[in-house]
Amino acid sequence: MTRSELLPDVPTVNTIVPDFEASQWIGIGAPANTPVAIIKRLNGEANASLADAKIKARLIDLGGTAFPGAPSEFGSFVAAETAKWGKVVKFANLKPE
Repeated sequence: MTRSELLPDVPTVNTIVPDFEASQWIGIGAPANTPVAIIKRLNGEANASLADAKIKARLIDLGGTAFPGAPSEFGSFVAAETAKWGKVVKFANLKPE
């Protein structure tokens, strides 16, 4: 895990609790049949926004970190998160209420 830019001198939880991992994230998605040209445009605009100094500074102020990238990278990330947390849900025998 990486230390927060907002609190660089505060150690991450996993330095105290080995293998601890928890995070939150926000991403932009589109329906599966969205034309490639639209996906490329949305991705380009989102990445450009995340590169803007004012937006980056505001994200840091809010305790966030920007991770611009390609749609395929985000798809892989979402798949990995789904698999990881799916195991937790199954292990804990969690059921929707």
